[in-house]
Order: sequence, then structure tokens, then C-alpha cells
Amino acid sequence: MKTEEFIQELKKINIVLNEDQLIKLDEFYELLIIWNKKINLTSITKKEDVYLKHFYDSLTLIKAIDLTKSLKVLDVGTGAGFPGVVLKIVFPNLKITLLDSLNKRIIYLNEIIKKLDLQDIETVCSRCEDYSRINREKYDLVVARAVSHLGILLEIIIPTVKVDGYFIAMKSNVFDELDRSQNILKKLNCFVTNVLKFNLPYENSIRTLVTVKKKNITSNKYPRRYSLIKKDYL
Repeated sequence: MKTEEFIQELKKINIVLNEDQLIKLDEFYELLIIWNKKINLTSITKKEDVYLKHFYDSLTLIKAIDLTKSLKVLDVGTGAGFPGVVLKIVFPNLKITLLDSLNKRIIYLNEIIKKLDLQDIETVCSRCEDYSRINREKYDLVVARAVSHLGILLEIIIPTVKVDGYFIAMKSNVFDELDRSQNILKKLNCFVTNVLKFNLPYENSIRTLVTVKKKNITSNKYPRRYSLIKKDYL
């Protein structure tokens, strides 16, 4: 995906970039490549591929939730900064915490934040299961991109989500994981509000956004339409 194609595809999902954002994304790419030679961040290094499979893919989150609001966001297992850093560049209104368990990636992320002069974004070096124990009901939105099995994610992430807040899992094909997660969803007092399946442009690889809402513990009502039957998600 060339830069102009990237711009045009984003317009289709109602994202219009300004010049400063385009410059920062380009700087982010250059820094990613430099650091990737020092530490293992990504196997995807060609610019056109990074813009499609990392930058554009990160921004497809807008298909599932309004990112123009003032939200406190946790990016679990952010790795090279996807989707968190990209979200911060394009939606500066978001307050973002980048969570990763490897200190060398945190050092890299802090350098990215400094070089791009990003505000209201912090890094935390911790495993999510440890972090969630002391940061309960803190975030409006928690995201995890291509991280672990959905059932495991739910157990370690949902405690950090505010009541009426959301967890969105960014995955490829996830329906088998959804089928096996029904009990944990009920146990954690949350429910699936939407499952959005689509294809990335140009290469047509499958992407799925699973949106989970945390409900008030006093409520026992689950929407009947989301019965974890595959056809209900299509």
C-alpha cells in the first residue's frame, strides 16, 4: 500500500489525515526500521507492507468504536506500538497506555514517544495479569491486537475495563475462540456486542474485531442476538 493508497483507503473509513500526521507516521516507520535492526520488533519491514498490515490495520479499530471521543485506552501487548502509537498519532484526543512485558521494547517505545513528541501517552513494563491486579476498572477501552487466545485475554483484561467500558480483540478468524469463551464471558459479567469480519484491502487477508462490553454487576440480562452461534456474527 503506497502512501496515496493509504490515504484514500482511510477516507473510506472516515479518517482524514493532516500533513503533520502523515509526517509523524513516516517518521514512525523510519524509527521502526532502525530499531528493528537492534531488537526483533516485526518481520514486516517493506514500507508498503507496514502501511497496510500495521498502520492501516491498527486504524480499522474505528470500524468498531468512535475514536474521536476522549477515551482512556490500554493497549495490551503493544509490541512495536500497534495499534497504540498509530492511534495516538491519528487520534491525539486519546489517552493511551502502552503495556508490554519486555523492557527492551519499552525503551524503544519511549524513544518513539520522545522523537514524535507525543503527549498523553505512557509506557508500562509489566505482564497484563500483574498489571490488571492493581489497575481495576481504569480504562474506557482496552485493545489487544493478535495477542493470545480470546478466553485467556478476557480473564486477564476485563478487570482493567470500567463498567460500561469495552474490550476489543483485533484478530484474524476468531469464531472457534468465541464458541469456547461463552462461560468466561458470563463469569466476568460481560457480553459480546459486535463481531465485525472484513478483509484488508489489496491482499484480502481476514480481520475480525470482537467488541466486548463490561456490564454492571447488578444486571443479568444478555442480548439474545449474540448467542455465540456463528451465523449471528456474520
